[in-house]
Amino acid sequence: MKIFVVEDDQAIFGSLKEGLEKWGLKVVGPSNFQDVVADFIEEKPQLVIMDIQLPVYDGFHWCREIRAHSKVPIIFLSSRDHPMDMVMAMQMGADDYVQKPFHADVLLAKIQATLRRVYSYGEEISDVMEWNGAAIDLKRGLIRRDDKEVELTKNEFFILSVLVEARDEIVSRDELIRKLWDDERFVNDNTLTVNVTRLRQKLAELGLGDAILTKKGLGYVALSL
Repeated sequence: MKIFVVEDDQAIFGSLKEGLEKWGLKVVGPSNFQDVVADFIEEKPQLVIMDIQLPVYDGFHWCREIRAHSKVPIIFLSSRDHPMDMVMAMQMGADDYVQKPFHADVLLAKIQATLRRVYSYGEEISDVMEWNGAAIDLKRGLIRRDDKEVELTKNEFFILSVLVEARDEIVSRDELIRKLWDDERFVNDNTLTVNVTRLRQKLAELGLGDAILTKKGLGYVALSL
């Protein structure tokens, strides 16, 4: 799940990013505040966290603009506590309103509840992830390309899904190990190496043997070929 955080205070943004990514959520933000919607459209997030007081235009403006393109859930996060701010946020299409200062566990609970509510029965989450012409079947743990199909182990499938979700970005070995541990798949550094090697061998059967790149000393990248 990708969270689009529209927050100009870099300390708060950094804290949110660090905290939410520990729970397996990918956090991104706008490249600038002149055209937040352009970055939103490019990132295609599953949820937006929106501050009210922003450079150029306020959060109400960007909420309205996003609503013109998408029904993605939006949670306002603001130090403003006037009831009219909350009313206006809801009228603009917000799903929730959290006041600063906030407790990280409360915000996380609201995010998780919103994601479950919206996507458990929604149409925006697909059971199939596309990558380099291959279809990754999230329910069956299979990957298909052209007329060929290979079955992955749970660890191999989990590693591939994490790398593809962050495609073209480096995922560190430490992050992969931590996520595997968090998912109750107990691995060490050597086990990770073995799993990535086997994953590459299976991908090679589909003509994707070079699609997982090792960045020495950094981690792995799932390339968009």
